[in-house]
Amino acid sequence: MINNVQIIETSEFTNNLTRDELISILEDNSCNEVLYKAADRVRKKYMGDEVHLRGLIEFSNICKRNCMYCGLRSENKNIKRYRLMPDEIIELARKGTEYGYKTFVLQSGEDEFYTVEKMKYIISSIKKMNVAVTISIGEKSFEEYKAYREVGADRYLIRIETTDKNLYDTMDPKMSHENRKNCLRDLKTLGYEVGSGSLVGLPNQTIESMADDILFFKEIGADMIGIGPFIPNGDTPLKNAKGGEFDLSLKVMALTRILLKDINIPATTAMETLNKNGRVIALQSGANVVMPNITEGEYRKLYALYPGKICVNDTPSHCRGCITGKITSIGRFVSKTKGYRDKSKNVLT
Repeated sequence: MINNVQIIETSEFTNNLTRDELISILEDNSCNEVLYKAADRVRKKYMGDEVHLRGLIEFSNICKRNCMYCGLRSENKNIKRYRLMPDEIIELARKGTEYGYKTFVLQSGEDEFYTVEKMKYIISSIKKMNVAVTISIGEKSFEEYKAYREVGADRYLIRIETTDKNLYDTMDPKMSHENRKNCLRDLKTLGYEVGSGSLVGLPNQTIESMADDILFFKEIGADMIGIGPFIPNGDTPLKNAKGGEFDLSLKVMALTRILLKDINIPATTAMETLNKNGRVIALQSGANVVMPNITEGEYRKLYALYPGKICVNDTPSHCRGCITGKITSIGRFVSKTKGYRDKSKNVLT
């Protein structure tokens, strides 16, 4: 019988696991604590004790897509829609610099109001603040990605969600799994720091496909990976689905850290939605990034990807103080840098 503890202990130093080994560990809950501690040691060895804060600006909940699991899906008529004007987005970033943020994540549904020229104006204006900019606005053409890169965009986040093509086709109707992967390749070609990630616990998702997700992240040479549990939204067709489990999501994240030793991995808000200490636990299990929401007012509630989202009633200032306190309570510290990946440690081919 495979001794998963020994496999984990070896992988901590080799940063390598086979598909069969990943599956075995994901199926075996008796080795969870060993896995989490190993992932934390890998994080400490390669990333140190600093935690990078990325100020998250959720600037539009309008989306042309109709993903089965997402509260922003176009067919959801129960959500109040909003979009921020370019200068409002820029002002939120300016305020964010006053809170000490060195990097921002601009995230929205796939809202066609934001033309290439509007996005170039937003990105170039924020870059003048001497910060890093991550964009998360979905599938675009190579030319559009190139335009954003040329005005200073540093990173792009586009989650694969699942590498199981059949599951993807079911969950993301009228979308192309191959095009999703092409977007990731285009972004890499253009020199972005590329972020992806997956949902854990989708209906009919298998342990085998989760193992494939982790191997895919390594295959594409990802620079950032966000892992979160699937949380059913009452305004979607999956409202009665079981949903993902905190520990399984944590295991996928920890295994991702062991295989991709030097990438940036956020402790996601969805983790804390399922466990009140979720982000701190994630930070102690391989994560090194937190993305506090710096969107203001009712918009924090209206970006309703899933129910029970944390911190929707807080102010950006309160969020900054709260997460800083949690970070220091576990002997870590908030980074004062822009948090680029150190490519000198990158051994991916």
